[in-house]
Amino acid sequence: MGRVGFIFDLEGVIVDTAKYHYLAWKKVANEFGFQFTEAQNELFKGVSRKRCLEILLEIGGIKASQQQFDRWMEEKNNDYLAYIDRMDESEILPNVPWVLEYLKNKQVPIALGSASKNAVPILEKVKLSDYFSVVIDGNQVTKAKPDPEVFLMAAEKMGLAAADCVVFEDALAGIEAANNAQMTSIGIGDAKVLNTARFVFGSFKEIDSDFLDQLLRSDT
Repeated sequence: MGRVGFIFDLEGVIVDTAKYHYLAWKKVANEFGFQFTEAQNELFKGVSRKRCLEILLEIGGIKASQQQFDRWMEEKNNDYLAYIDRMDESEILPNVPWVLEYLKNKQVPIALGSASKNAVPILEKVKLSDYFSVVIDGNQVTKAKPDPEVFLMAAEKMGLAAADCVVFEDALAGIEAANNAQMTSIGIGDAKVLNTARFVFGSFKEIDSDFLDQLLRSDT
């Protein structure tokens, strides 16, 4: 292992935006005349907006023309953007700034690898943009996780081999994408769900400098 780079997913790893996605999809479901539960929202983790709407229509048993489909996608995104427009540093998940600061002080390359098309404005809202030398988001990728495209693009932009990258993810599809890229996968969340990750932590509060130093050495 040579020089090591770190790639972070955004939603559910750095910030908790799942609640805003849920509220926006719930509003669409209410318009269709049915309730959309938080349990059903789990199906949307790490999934593209287009696929989310397809799942929502399947749940409600609703048929839509392409025109209606596009309008609902736009409507959902506008509602979501209105929520994230009010975001601030309080939305950052615990201990994330400490981890980013620790890596920055070690001059470690840090990238964002997210399916979100709103990654850049979210990073700006929570004032974390300066930590990321590379941002690969939903505006640049064509293949959804578990395809490793987003992470491979991030590694390339950092000038690193895939094997020299560490990925933090909260969704199984993201862990699979990191594994498919031959990267070191670290799950943030439920170990039972993220059981294919190389390491799993409940949150960044469980990660200390010893573990980060271990990742920075070649013995991981």
